[in-house]
Amino acid sequence: MKTNISPLLMAAALSAGSVVSVTFAASPGDAADVQARVDAAKATSGAFLQQLGSTMKREMQAGGPAAAMKVCREVAPRAANEFSLEKGWKVTRVGTRVRNPMLGTPDAWEQRVLLEFEQRAAQGEKFDDMTQVEVVEEPSGKSLRFMKAIGVAPQCVVCHGGADQIPDSVRAELDAMYPHDRAVNYRPGDLRGAVSIKQPLDD
Repeated sequence: MKTNISPLLMAAALSAGSVVSVTFAASPGDAADVQARVDAAKATSGAFLQQLGSTMKREMQAGGPAAAMKVCREVAPRAANEFSLEKGWKVTRVGTRVRNPMLGTPDAWEQRVLLEFEQRAAQGEKFDDMTQVEVVEEPSGKSLRFMKAIGVAPQCVVCHGGADQIPDSVRAELDAMYPHDRAVNYRPGDLRGAVSIKQPLDD
């Protein structure tokens, strides 16, 4: 059940350019903690995406789409795990349509936020700065949840586009690696998914 929302806590989250839903009353100390956590989540998501982007560009130039697929399949999960271990959080990527159900499937909260991201994009908001943060109460405890939208870049369609955009060799490899692949038929500018960060909060 939602209780009173501290104006300081609301301001802290909104200053990060995010939509916020708070499920507990907060003191000024709580607001400062949330602001620090939001700032840290934004920095972590930025570092994660920068690492993946630079690696993807390098591999695409060196080995084409086949090499780039290895970045999504191997480098991205490893990087997410490294950030998770370093921070003590859960850092993942989730998709609107998933290629690997074991890694990219959003939970109920993430599904809702992805839908809201699409609604915000339809109103003209850009994915580059689109984030959402909420402090939520779940059976596992209280946590700060953060998501950073990921849009589809033009170079992504060689692996995530329509049938006429994915080379036969790439499609054959995707079929072999991902028999349940649904992450296709995207166009540049679509919402591909998000970086999702879950930070446990102490009681």
